[in-house]
Order: sequence, then structure tokens, then C-alpha cells
Amino acid sequence: MRGYYIKDSAKTIGSNRGKPRIWLQNQEVAGAGLAPGDRFDVHLTGGTVVLKANPGGSRIVSRKEDRQGNVNPVIDINSRELLALFDGMSSIRLVQRKGEIYLLPLASEIRKKERLTRLKAKVKAGEPLSVGSLSHGAGLLSHAVHEGLRQAGVESHTRFANEIRPELLEHSARTHDHWSEDTIALAAPMQELAFDESAMRHIPRTEVMEMGLPCSGASVAGRAKRGTEKPEDHPEVGHLVVAALMILAKANPAVVIFENVVPYASSASASILRNQLRDLGYNTHETVLKGADFNALEHRDRWCMVAVTEGMHFDWSMLQLPSKQPLTLSDVLDDIPDDHPMWSEMKGLKAKQERDIAAGKGFLMQTFSPDSPKIATITKGYAKVRSTDPKIKHPTNPDLLRQLTAAEHARIKQFPDRIIEGLSNTLAHELLGQSIVRDPFVAAAKLSANSILAFANELQTKPRSVDNLAQAMSLEMLDSASKVVAEIRAPLKGVVYEGPVSVNDLGMVIQDIGNGVGILHRSDALREVRLGEILKVQYPSAKTEPVIHHINSDPAPAVTPALQEAMNVSALAVNDQEHQLSMFDSPAPPISTPRPGPRM
Repeated sequence: MRGYYIKDSAKTIGSNRGKPRIWLQNQEVAGAGLAPGDRFDVHLTGGTVVLKANPGGSRIVSRKEDRQGNVNPVIDINSRELLALFDGMSSIRLVQRKGEIYLLPLASEIRKKERLTRLKAKVKAGEPLSVGSLSHGAGLLSHAVHEGLRQAGVESHTRFANEIRPELLEHSARTHDHWSEDTIALAAPMQELAFDESAMRHIPRTEVMEMGLPCSGASVAGRAKRGTEKPEDHPEVGHLVVAALMILAKANPAVVIFENVVPYASSASASILRNQLRDLGYNTHETVLKGADFNALEHRDRWCMVAVTEGMHFDWSMLQLPSKQPLTLSDVLDDIPDDHPMWSEMKGLKAKQERDIAAGKGFLMQTFSPDSPKIATITKGYAKVRSTDPKIKHPTNPDLLRQLTAAEHARIKQFPDRIIEGLSNTLAHELLGQSIVRDPFVAAAKLSANSILAFANELQTKPRSVDNLAQAMSLEMLDSASKVVAEIRAPLKGVVYEGPVSVNDLGMVIQDIGNGVGILHRSDALREVRLGEILKVQYPSAKTEPVIHHINSDPAPAVTPALQEAMNVSALAVNDQEHQLSMFDSPAPPISTPRPGPRM
């Protein structure tokens, strides 16, 4: 690589008489070794426009004299068909190699198109969506997200889950039906995983990402305990937003669901998250999900951000709230006998309360009866039996109190008992105490799924006349093409098109040149070509037959249409990325043959 530029709309991409235009000058051209008067050809391949020096080329580098009398090279490309790769884009990348200039969409634009294409293909094929999970814990947020997707009619499975404690991943694998043999367990600190190049190469693509970074740095109690000035000062978790963004970028999901304590929304980490997601091509939508709005006995509030890829619609005002139900603690409490050992006078805690009152600290015990309509917040340290944590009153003896069981704690947070089966009492309370109330996040995931379905599914209409039928048949042909490309263009004379044959049917051949653009050829002009064959095609003039070079004559495998669609989406995305990455490498040096040494 000899140069790398990001060219914005004001300097590079404009229009001339209604046509898109790319203007390159000075070092942008000279850096590749091209001078005024040099000839070059235009190649379209792998989602890239390549300007390649060629003494017999069809185009010439222009000249422009500046005020100082210096003659500078200029390349002006003004063609709607040629620049179709960059439709709707305000910026592009320019990469220089010796004798070559590569014009590419921004990496963020390519990633955006890839994830939307992959999402739509999976939904239309009825395949389960892949979900990634960061700070997985015991999978409580995962449980809510998968349930919300299911309620909207979207099947899903956990593709990978990252959690620092391996025993929690083992518990999640045993407990949740959205885990499978294909789920990748990543038992490592997130910041270690994100900077492990070998591990990151194996992070798979997902359609959805759910994550709830540790909140101890942002919570009021956590900051008070450590005396930190800001959440990012926490030495263990304050910086995890960086690692989370790196893993998220690798997985490239179309939708992100993020939760944390409400104060996190005003942290520097949240600002970084919002701004970086914007630059990656997402629109972020934030709200506070209140347990009280979803008939939860624990009125726990959590901040929730849903980020959807540009081109998708999401609106929190469409969140479905349940009708109010008169619930009390008796609806979730276990039947504990009156003489059970769990009941205790808790004299030590009562004595502490008296000391706190005398000292003016105001730390009072919180007690609740079975007919209470709500309960105080149950934290992760509940198993320590602290004075301010909620206690249950004995039905007949006012001196006796007891702790909640782990199963009761799960029901209060609207989770099924099985979610904590097999865990110790201490660990179960810890995981539930630092988690979410379930139903608000089921609703958030369901709303996200509705957004996915609205994007992926298109309304169909029946033809009412012969003209409508002809139009419908034309649309059917275009629909066949849309399985592998997003836009179809006619070929231009002199341009070299390189890519695989993606459609060969109904009298048309469509050659995929990358980045969602297909070139439409007549089937009689491209005889004896087969589906999947990679070609180089160039039309010397508008009226002559094209010159065809068969790069790979192996036909595509005989597979079902659904599998072919998935294979094309995946293979083209990988090929585009590998092709673009190769442009940054220097050409391999020529192999020199050593001279023979003197004979002995």
C-alpha cells in the first residue's frame, strides 16, 4: 500500500448534470505513479472500482495547471452505472498501490450492508437468528431476549456467550434451550478476549447481540463503596465498553440490546457507546424500563439501549405494556411451615437497627407480609443476611422473620424456578440480585423482533390485469436476482467486470461484482456459462459481443435454493473482505534465481 484516504462528499463524491461523480487529483493520483497523459482501464470486481495503469487503456489521466504553473494529474469519473457501488454513500476509501488506485466503500458501509443482507436472508429462509451474549452471567438477560424473539415468531439460538466465570457458562448450557452444540463458550475476561487475535478470528457473525456490562462501576452503591469519581475509575470493569465494542464490531449484529443501571446512561462509557455505534451505522434508542409497568413485585428500573442498523425502524412508543394486575407477595412465596428453622428472631440485626437509629444513620430493617403489593430491591449480596435487605414477616409471631428463598427471589424477578436450579443459595441470590426483571426485557426483545420482521418482510400484491401480470413477472425476475444482489446495472463499454455468475435463468445472466451490485448480461451474449462460474467480461463497444475470460469453470454445487442463497451471502461477504484486505498488502517481491557459484 502506498496511500490510504477517506474521501468525503465535499471533496470527492458529487454530481454533474444529475450523475454521480468522483474527482481525484494531485497526490491522490500521483501517489499511485500515474501522471497526466497516462492511460488506464477501469475494473469492477469484489465490490471495488479499480483504476489500473495500462498503456493501451481506454481512459486517459487528465491534466490541471495550478496557480504556480505546476501540472497535476486529474481523474474524473462521471457515470451512474460505473459508480453504482457507491450509491447513497457520502464517503469512500481510496487505497493506492503502484499503478493502481482502488476505490472502495467505507468499511462501515460494507459492514452495514453485509449484516442487513444476512438478516433478511435468514428471516426469509425461516432460519433461526444467531445471538451473541456478552457478560452472560447465568443467562438471565439471554433468557428474556430469546423469549421476546420467540413471542414475535422469530426463532433464535445463542451462537456464543462470553462470561469470566466458566461455572456460569456450564450452568447456562444445562439450563437454557437456546444453547446448542454449536454454541461457543468463551470463558475469559472480556478485555482479554477482545485483544486475543487468535480467539477473535473465531468470533462468528450474529444477527442480534445482547449484553449487560457489570454495573458495579456505575451503580450508586458501587461508587460509594470504592469512592470513585466516575464509573470508568473502577479498576476491573470501568473500561469494558472498549472490549465490548471490539467484540460487537467483529460479530457485526444487525440489532444490539444493552442494559445497565440507570446512572450508566450519563457515564462517559455510554457516550462512547452511542457515538461509536453511530459511526458503525446504527441508530440508538434509549429508555428506562420500569418493573412497576410490567406488574413486577420488585420495582427495579433499568436503562435499556436498543441499537438497530440504519435502514431499520424502531420506536419505543410501540412497546406493549401489560394490563395492571393486583399481585401480592403471596403469589410468589413458598409454603414455609410456621415452625420451619428459616424463621428467626434475628436479634443481632434488630440490635444493629437500634444502634443505627441512635447514631442517626437511618439504616432501618425492611419487613414485608404476604399481602404486600411490592418488595424492596433485592441485591446481589442478599445471602449475607444484612439488616437493610427485605425480610418476610411470620404469619402469627411478630418476633419472627425470615429470608427469601432463591426460588422466591426468581419469581419476584419474573423468572421460572428452573433458571437457578442446581445453584447454591448464595450464588443464586448473587446472580438474581445483579440481574434484571424479566418481563420488561421480554417486551423490548419482542419489539426488536417486530422491527426485524418489518425490515425483512415485504408486502405482496396480486396482478389484476395483463399489464400487471407482465409487471409481476418482471418483478419475479428481479426478485430472483435480489437473492444475490441488491441492485442491477447494465454493462458499460470498456469496463472490465469480474465476478461470479449468480443468476443464469429466464434469458438473463447476472454477474455479481460485489457490494450488492450485479451486471445484467443477455444470455445469448454469454453462452456456455454456468452458475457459480467466475468470469471477466468486457464490451469493446456497445454493439459488439463481449470478450469473456473464464477464470474458474467449476459450476456451483447442486443445492437447494435456500442453501444457495445462504452460501452466496456468506461467500460474497468473505470474498469482499479478503479482497479489500489484500489491497493493503505490498505486492510480493519477484523471485530471484541465485547465480551458480564457482565450480570446485
